Amino acid sequence: MSDLFWLSDAQMARLEPYFPKSHGKPRVDARQVLSGIIFENRNGLRWRDAPTEYGPHKTLCNCWKQWSDKGIFAQMMAGLAAQHGEKKTVMIDATYLKAHRTASSLGAKRGRGRLIGRTKGGMNTKLHAICDSRARPINFFVSAGQVSDYIGAKALLRSLPNVDWLLGDRGYDADWFRDALQDKGIRACISGRKQRKTPVKYDKRRYKRRNRIEIMFGRLKDWRRVATRYDRCPKVFCSAIALAAIVLFWL
Repeated sequence: MSDLFWLSDAQMARLEPYFPKSHGKPRVDARQVLSGIIFENRNGLRWRDAPTEYGPHKTLCNCWKQWSDKGIFAQMMAGLAAQHGEKKTVMIDATYLKAHRTASSLGAKRGRGRLIGRTKGGMNTKLHAICDSRARPINFFVSAGQVSDYIGAKALLRSLPNVDWLLGDRGYDADWFRDALQDKGIRACISGRKQRKTPVKYDKRRYKRRNRIEIMFGRLKDWRRVATRYDRCPKVFCSAIALAAIVLFWL
């Protein structure tokens, strides 16, 4: 097939340090397997429908689950995003990812559950993100669909880089969040809620640049396995998001 995806040697060189070490057993061809995993996630195919050029589909599926459980893709994302070099502006926002019925059935009873909630749009997972001025994601936080933006902001607050500005919509207009940003030396460019008695002043010209994080979400949703959640395990779904971000923005 002429439209198959293959990682280049330069891209593999950047990802090689994050792969698990072999423990006495012959290691699979990492480039072939990872290229097949990327092709599957981008097109939303079943593992059994993987092209034969990527090898046995069971090998792809097993490696995907094992590497996801070990947090390999999350480590790749964190390691590559740490080299962002952003010093001026970051943006924060959230988007909804529709959960398929195969992922939302039989909800888990322990821990944080499957991170799927019911909203007006049905069963959804909510993706909170921080991106730099070049629309490259720096960090993610995944929650159930009905969770407030404040929860995502609180979870991502510690990972904010040392920058001058943070752009956000009115969903992040909270006094505690503005105070936390001020303590970190970050100026907030966040539009005020309509319920505020005293309007909040913000740089409207700078605020227009916030569309870049919306563009980032749109590119992530081009991957079918991200736009529609089929995985019950939230760790596996987070790995799909991290892998899409790696390929689209950091390689």
